[in-house]
Amino acid sequence: MDWLHHVFQKSPEIALFLSLAAGYFIGQINFGKFQLGGVGGALLAAVVISQVGVQIDNGVKSVMFAVFIYAVGYDSGPQFFNSLSRKTLREIAMAVFLAVSALITVLICAKLFGLSKGIAAGLAGGALTQSAIIGTAGDAIARLGLSAAETKSMQGDVAVAYAVTYVFGSLGAIIVCVNILPKFMGQSLKDAAAEAEKGLAGAAGGHGPGQMSALPELVGRAYRVTGPAGGAASGNPADSATGGAGRTVAEIEMAQSDMITIERIRRAGKAVQPRPDVMLAADDIVLVVGRRELMVAAAPHIGEEVADTDGISVVMQNRQGVFTRKGMNHTTIAAVRSTVDRDLRHGVFVQEIHRAGQPLPILPETELEHGDVITFYGSPQDTKRAVDAPGYELPATDKTDFIYMGVGIVIGLLLGLIVVNVGGVPLTLGSGGGCLLAGLVFGWMRGKHPMYGVMPSAASQLLKDFGLAAFVAVVGLNSGLQAVVTVKSSGMTIFLLGAVVTVLPLVLTMLFGRYVLRYTNAALLAGALSGSRSANPAFGGVLDKAESAVPTVPFAITYALANVLLTLLGPLVVGLV
Repeated sequence: MDWLHHVFQKSPEIALFLSLAAGYFIGQINFGKFQLGGVGGALLAAVVISQVGVQIDNGVKSVMFAVFIYAVGYDSGPQFFNSLSRKTLREIAMAVFLAVSALITVLICAKLFGLSKGIAAGLAGGALTQSAIIGTAGDAIARLGLSAAETKSMQGDVAVAYAVTYVFGSLGAIIVCVNILPKFMGQSLKDAAAEAEKGLAGAAGGHGPGQMSALPELVGRAYRVTGPAGGAASGNPADSATGGAGRTVAEIEMAQSDMITIERIRRAGKAVQPRPDVMLAADDIVLVVGRRELMVAAAPHIGEEVADTDGISVVMQNRQGVFTRKGMNHTTIAAVRSTVDRDLRHGVFVQEIHRAGQPLPILPETELEHGDVITFYGSPQDTKRAVDAPGYELPATDKTDFIYMGVGIVIGLLLGLIVVNVGGVPLTLGSGGGCLLAGLVFGWMRGKHPMYGVMPSAASQLLKDFGLAAFVAVVGLNSGLQAVVTVKSSGMTIFLLGAVVTVLPLVLTMLFGRYVLRYTNAALLAGALSGSRSANPAFGGVLDKAESAVPTVPFAITYALANVLLTLLGPLVVGLV
């Protein structure tokens, strides 16, 4: 192994990227329905590689953590501040209760078993599957004024406890949210989601991530118009009674509540502009676009469907708009629709709505919040006209505004340098807390002022994934030798304490949600509970069992809050243990 040690001494970055590659490969391996994940895999791989002997400059760790935590705040900013309202008090209470109960549980475990600051912080990070705690706790440890060796050892303890407890941290959240909660509520998630949808509007709910209907909601159909002339020619009186000849475009569209539109008309081989006052004639070929169920009802009043679409087809387009319309935050879809002029919404259909990256059910009583991303479907000119109505069009660009990002991180780092003495105790946000706060504010300002700060979701995801994985890998490489010693001496104790920290706050919060906050629907409670733990695997299981996007509504609120509250547990645990 001497040759490998020599290679790493010459080029330590090789060890870093080898840890990332090997870690993400390990993270993709299925253990039943569970995966370790890229971050956990990178930590494990780094600890193994560190046994050869390698050191990475701590400046790399600081840079990686800064960009990661800023991106977390940036993405959570709009939803975080939007969540702070009277209408979301239940969700706020859920997220706060879980964070507080988790903190108390960790502190009690640390007191009873004499855990060090590093082990306690790592216990919180792994058992709560909040990887950012590794960074915020490590940053807080670096500010304790310890020697370099003590700091390194304690930061290594954070990584060790995280690695030992992370697996059950993910699995335990799935067990509680997907298995225990429905039995406790006496209601399956699927039945609860259907009940919630019925309560909203009685319509079909949205689909979970990666799901789509075999019968698409938005379709286009070509029809040959029938009527007096068509009926006489065919000898079928029914055609004369129900065809569209002699009716205007507006009459046909309004008969279906404007939920279908006539996009093209071809008459005697020539195109006719489908203005509202244009009267259809027998044998016209028309292209109709709309929602499938209304298309079926409208067909007899237009004519017979035809396969001959030469010259009648039209290019349709999706455009995304961010909902920021002033005075309409927390307004239902039905209320928004009633305020929009018919000419503005003509030919435009809402295809999808996403909140914090998760799909929302498109139901009349679903409330829209500032920051929601609405996907419009229609012809290019129609979607172009309508996309600015809810707020602003989401830029179709893959370029990141590095000026905005750079200023945000600089401000965050400067905030982290501020130390306030309270009763002789120095208090500081640290670089982690400073960058998180700056990210939240800059992300919120980006939602309000879209002309600045473009950061495509793919770029943001890269910063989060690479920043965190590289940070964790550096911790593992620099502290791996000490990690092995700690696992051998107290690994089983840490694992069992991790199980307690995973399950107890979830169960307490579930009881709090049911009996204090009065959640009566299992699907909504499961969404809120998984979001309060920022437990994406558990939420995926909830969506899978619910077969609906209804749990997304409370999840999006509690998830945004939990990303901030749980991240702050790192320095709190270090300061209080």
